[in-house]
Amino acid sequence: MTKTCGCTASSSHLRGSGEPSMEQAGRSAATCLPAPRRAAPRHRLPRVGEGSPREPTCPRPAATGPCPLRGGEGRPHRAAPQSRPTAPSRPAPAPRRHALPRGPGRAPRRGGGAAAGIGGRRRRPPGRGEEAAAAAGGGGGGGGGAGRSGLARLPLKMAAAEAAAPPGGGCPAAGGGSVPVLFCFSVFARPSTVPHGAGYELLIQKFLSLYGDQIDMHRKFVVQLFAEEWSQYIDLPKGFLVSERCKVRLVPLQIQMTTLGNLTPSSTVFFCCDMQERFRPAIKYFGDIISVGQRLLQGARLLGIPVIVTEQYPKGLGSTVQEIDLTGAKLVLPKTKFSMVLPEVEAALADIPGVRSVVLFGVETHVCIQQTALELIGRGLEVHIVADATSSRSMMDRMFALERLARTGIIVTTSEAILLQLVADKEHPKFKEIQNLIKASAPESGLLSKV
Repeated sequence: MTKTCGCTASSSHLRGSGEPSMEQAGRSAATCLPAPRRAAPRHRLPRVGEGSPREPTCPRPAATGPCPLRGGEGRPHRAAPQSRPTAPSRPAPAPRRHALPRGPGRAPRRGGGAAAGIGGRRRRPPGRGEEAAAAAGGGGGGGGGAGRSGLARLPLKMAAAEAAAPPGGGCPAAGGGSVPVLFCFSVFARPSTVPHGAGYELLIQKFLSLYGDQIDMHRKFVVQLFAEEWSQYIDLPKGFLVSERCKVRLVPLQIQMTTLGNLTPSSTVFFCCDMQERFRPAIKYFGDIISVGQRLLQGARLLGIPVIVTEQYPKGLGSTVQEIDLTGAKLVLPKTKFSMVLPEVEAALADIPGVRSVVLFGVETHVCIQQTALELIGRGLEVHIVADATSSRSMMDRMFALERLARTGIIVTTSEAILLQLVADKEHPKFKEIQNLIKASAPESGLLSKV
């Protein structure tokens, strides 16, 4: 029994009757040659019970030419190719163009799959919208694939880093909440760290811990921040909090302004320097300056002004002369340093609230008085030197010392001007007593003529 070609059967079926086709009528009753074994059938016939009751037909109508399965004679069919018939009982495979992802966040296999696309072409990189969809775990309409999930992992890491970044920009805090900061003071620069969110107070504490032995606690300072925008230091902004690596410096506050020289009892302290017995024969007009010095100390007691007294090497130079009444003095201190600014004196000044001015007198003008005055103004205090209560062994040394001190902003004045300025008003309750002190004028010595 000879086997006929599927094309003949399909052609008869398309006609709907048992009549032979026109092609069959023009040929003899020869049967179709069997298909070569090496050529696989292009259209598999459905098995029994797995297709529809309708017989399958050839997708290429016979009218277009001989079937290529019939020995290969004739031209190939020119009809447009149709989709391959599939068994309805089997689910249709997903299109290769929209392959399902192998798993969330897993990259596709190399050499094919959904990432390679149709025809082996490399899929274009996903856009921002696709990355966002992949990061959200979505990708509606079957558009999300394994390749997109893999490519979206980098933006997710970047988003995590951005979420961990401190408020206001900058790098995340390193070292478990610590931020590196470079602390600069004078000619020094020392790196350290502060907690994330540290403010002005913590920066000051850090400066003290790094430069405590070099910072003058009695001076005023300002903290400045290096601004990249301006390429220079600016004053620390109000409410500043450390959130990223930065550079700060501590600057002494030096305001150049004309000294007013106002005196009030509540903000003034008297310094009596080295009025000792052994200096009596050597210091010019020593008796005069003792008399004026005693007048100043009496006025200080009347007005409640603190008095600090020093004695230079009292073991060899003796104690303060007996004419000077030290009753009520806040501090009487021996010293070997020429300046009166000793640690004990600084501590005493710190205990006096609101001190702003120092009235200074004693000996010698060009040594202990000068060095004390310069240190005091360096600490931001206003200094008044009483010219008629200050002297030296040499009048030339005294004169040039007073001139130099006056050029640095130190006020050179007299005892009577000091006392009346402290009272300031005839209605002051102590005015009468202060007036009695100055009724007798200061001695007319040669001190004032050599100022």
